[in-house]
Amino acid sequence: MERPSWAPQGIDLSVPSVSRVYDYYLGGSHNFEVDREAARKAMQIMPGLPKIMQANRAFMRRAVRHAVEQGVTQFLDIGSGIPTFGNVHEVARAACPEARVVYVDHDPVAVAHSRAVLEGVDHAAISAADLREPEKILAGPEVNRLLDLDRPVALLLVAVLHFIVDEENPREAVAALRDALAPGSLLVLTHASTEGGPHSPEQRGGVEQLYDNMGSPLRMRSRAEVERFFDGFELAEPGVVPMPDWRPDAPTNEEDPSVFIGFAGVGHKP
Repeated sequence: MERPSWAPQGIDLSVPSVSRVYDYYLGGSHNFEVDREAARKAMQIMPGLPKIMQANRAFMRRAVRHAVEQGVTQFLDIGSGIPTFGNVHEVARAACPEARVVYVDHDPVAVAHSRAVLEGVDHAAISAADLREPEKILAGPEVNRLLDLDRPVALLLVAVLHFIVDEENPREAVAALRDALAPGSLLVLTHASTEGGPHSPEQRGGVEQLYDNMGSPLRMRSRAEVERFFDGFELAEPGVVPMPDWRPDAPTNEEDPSVFIGFAGVGHKP
């Protein structure tokens, strides 16, 4: 396989990557046939996956603009994947040219691709760290160089917590990050779920098995479980809701019920 210029050396192009599969769902170009094949298998089980991912990205853009409107111009995006078109630094900088963004991912594939994508981009960087180890994130050189933790920060946990099983203590990790943030900071969160959705337990199990096979176990949670991640934050209206329902830019005309199965919310730290 010919290696494109954006694909870093040392990355095994024969193994699918969750980050590149996500890029494919969004219509991006940072993916390979092995990623597209994994995505197509998932879509055979749950055809609405691309629309779900697009709803997730659209929520993220609205939440970033909300943060800037609240005067928050520092962003810590954990589990960021590959920051290609329409990602946090582009949306934030369009609203505030001085915005600063630190992306964090533990996947070497995502980190390597991110470094290539962000080369030459001011006030944005990628840190190789894991949400399961929040103290290492906070001590990272990129965080200390670009972010002032004495001022409000928007903490983005977008489509990442469902990759951390309960035994790995995701709530404790979120709480540790919350406690390190200044008052006025925000938590921006989305989470996969099949609660209230059109998908069967068999579809859910099939998608979870595919992600297990990629080395990224997927743990869907209920709305009540997702709401618990906001402990210590004051939820912004309209609370934890399906992603298209969080402050849509226009009336929602989406008829595909699958886009309403993931949950999203924004919390303010008092």
